[in-house]
This record gives sequence, structure tokens and C-alpha cells, in this order.
Amino acid sequence: MADENNVTENENTTENAEQAAQPAAAPAAPKPSAMPKPHAPSPAAFAHKPAAAPHVAAPAQQGHSEAAVKAAEAFGRVDDDGTVYVKDGEGEREVGQFPDVSKEEALALYARRFLDLKSKLDALAGRLKSRNVKPREIDESLKMLAEETAEPAVVGDIAALKAQYEELKAAGEKKKAEIAEARKAAMAKAIEGRTAIVEKAEALAASLGDNTNWRSTADKFRALFDEWQEHQRNNVRIDKKDADELWKRFSAARTTFNQARRKWAQARDVERKEARAAKEAIIAEANELKDSTSWGETSRRFNELMDRWKKAGRAGRNEDDALWAQFREAADTFFNARQADRDQISSSEKENLAAKEALLVKAEALVPVADEKAAKRARQELAKIQEEWDQIGYVPRDDMRRIEGRLDAVDKQIKAVEDAAWKQSDPEADARKSSFEEQLNAQLAELDAKIAAESDPKKKAKLEAEKATKEQWLNAVK
Repeated sequence: MADENNVTENENTTENAEQAAQPAAAPAAPKPSAMPKPHAPSPAAFAHKPAAAPHVAAPAQQGHSEAAVKAAEAFGRVDDDGTVYVKDGEGEREVGQFPDVSKEEALALYARRFLDLKSKLDALAGRLKSRNVKPREIDESLKMLAEETAEPAVVGDIAALKAQYEELKAAGEKKKAEIAEARKAAMAKAIEGRTAIVEKAEALAASLGDNTNWRSTADKFRALFDEWQEHQRNNVRIDKKDADELWKRFSAARTTFNQARRKWAQARDVERKEARAAKEAIIAEANELKDSTSWGETSRRFNELMDRWKKAGRAGRNEDDALWAQFREAADTFFNARQADRDQISSSEKENLAAKEALLVKAEALVPVADEKAAKRARQELAKIQEEWDQIGYVPRDDMRRIEGRLDAVDKQIKAVEDAAWKQSDPEADARKSSFEEQLNAQLAELDAKIAAESDPKKKAKLEAEKATKEQWLNAVK
């Protein structure tokens, strides 16, 4: 149980912040009776005397209420010589002597000492409500309070003080019983939690097979071991017998996994050797193909080699990287040459595109045309441009529709004027003119609405070209 020995069982001994936050008790004055009567100090001097920290912390004095002090004073009296008495049972007893102050001051001092002592009892009552109070703390606090309440040198309701102490004793015993029961439940819960970790490990060991992801399963076992350690640190200590039995089961599950993983590693080494041989053969074929200029056929062959590579399996990370670099070098030699050939073609197409865009500038300068005569001249110039256009050759596919559309738009604008001139010479033109104008106006209104709603730049440009054509027609028939 080497791993178990490395893990220290720890009880959760974290004290509640409430205990740490308990304020220090008010300084306790020395008994006046122990002082020489002629030189008795004032109450202010008593307040500056240091006192040992009491076992049961009472709230820091922020001043007892005047009503509480007066209620406590009702249980005491002061003689003319400064001797202070308190009612205790059927009689009274002396609690101290304070001769050099007024009776009121002496009585108030001992009344406040009573309230200080009661605050200690109240503090323990509050502490007993805490979930983290310890049995030893309860016993020690009650023992100290038993001494302080036996015959306290205070003025106040002694009977009520002692009754409160007795109630605290009963509450303390009840609290200790609750703590014992809670610890018993915590022990059972801790065993249950530790058992759950063991059962997860055993389930992992039972699930091992051909499809096991060994790396992932190893991570899961490590995580379970971390969980085991965390559980020991943050839960109560369980009995050694139970701890040893659970650890034995957990360790057996890990041993089963480790043995199965060793067998898998041996089989993996054989597979890697076969994969290495298959990939070396693929590299040899790739080197024979890398200088080919039969772009289509050789591309297909390289794709087949890639499929075989994927099916060959792994030869180990380091060897796989080295083998892949060799295969990639051969493939890159071929595909880079193919790309260079494509780039050359692409470069020619881009030059053609630049030449046609220059022609478009000339063509678009021909429009608009004002009349039939200008349209005739524009048509002649456009014919020359179109002839030169056809001789230039292909342009990139993505630009073809755009530039063809621009040239067609010029042709349509010239044709619109030509058609309008023909219609004016037509005997029936006047009869149809009014109706045609109405149709054009309606179509232009519809186009305006479509252009306003369209967000695609290409579609919007096409609509605007169509609008320009119809406007030319409308101008021609007016």
C-alpha cells in the first residue's frame, strides 16, 4: 500500500470563523478586598489593569445598558466602609470592598462584573448553536464557568446566573451527543464516498477491451486516485480496517488496468512495425510520381496514396513525423508544380481582365447618346470594341459576368435610342407612344422600389443598369 502510505488521513479540523471572531472579555478588576483600604484605586484605574484572557470569551464591553446595571444593583448593597454585599439564596455574602469611592460607584462596578459574567454564559449559549463547536471546547468552557459561577464576586441575580449555567450544562451534553451522532453519520458518509471511488475504479477495470482508449483510461485512473487523496484530506478519518480493505480493492483495479495496458503496448509495437513498412512503400511510389506533368492522372494517384497512408496505421509519433515529412516532400514537389502551372494560367486571365476593363472604359464613354445620329456613331465604335473584346480571350470566372454585364448595358442604352428613332418613323408609333410612356413610367417606379430594397451590390448594379436603359427609352419616345 505504497500509495496509501503517501496519503495522510486528515480530519476536517477547521474551526468556525465565529469562534475566531469572539471578542475578548472585558478586563477583570482585582478584588478590592485584597487591596489596602487607604490606597484603594479608582474604577478608572481598574479599567487599565491587564487581565488574563478568560476561557470563555465574552463580547467586548461596549457599555451595559443603564437599565441592566440598575436591575443587577437591586441584588446588592454597600456598607458605609465600602464593603459590597450580594443577595445569595436566603442570605447575603460579602463580595468585596471599595472604600474610597461612592456607594453608587462601588455597587455599579460589581453590577457590571455580574453582567460581564452573564455575557460569558450568553457567549457559550451562542457557541453551542455553532455546527463546528468541539466536545472538548464545551467541556473546558463549562468547567471554567462552573468555577466562575460558584461564588462569584459580583452583584446581580446569582440564582438566575446559576440556573442559566445549569441550563448550559444540559445543552452542552445534548450538543455533545449531537456531535457524536453527526460524527458517526460523517464516518458512514466517508466510507460511502470512498467506496464509490473504488467502484468506479473496478468498473473501469471491468470495461477493458479491444476498443479501450488506454490514454483516456489512464487519465481516469489518475483522476480517481486524486479524488481518493482529496477525499482523505477533506473527510473524517475512517477506521483502519475499512480504509485498508477499500484501498486493497482500489489497488487491485489499478493493477488489472496496468497489466492489460502492457499487453496492449506489446501488440501496438507489432502494428507500428507493419505500419512503418507500409508507409515506406508509399513514400517510394510518391517519389516516382513527384516529377510528373500529367496533372489530372497524377493528382488522382496521389489521392489514392493518401488513402492508403491513412489506412496504414501509426508507426509511433516520432517515426510518423519523419515518414510524413518524406511523403509530404514528394507530394509538395508535384502539387507545387501543378499550382505554378495554374498560377501562370491565372496570370494570363488577370491580364485579359485588365485589357477588357480598359475597353469597358472606352465603351461606357460612348453613352449616353442624345439622338439617332449619335447612336449610329456610338454603334460603330462599340462594334470595334466588341471585335477587340472577343480577341482578348478568357478572364477569371468570378469576374466574367460582371464585365459582360457592363458591356451589355452600353449596348442596351445605344439600342434604346435606335429603337426609339425607329418607332418615331413608324406610322403606328404615335398611337402607341402614350401607352408606352405609361408602361415605362410604371416600370421605372417599380425598379426604384427594388433598388431601394436590394442589399446585394451585384444585383443592385444590375437593376440600376436596367433602369438606365428604360430611362433612355423614355427620353427617346418623349
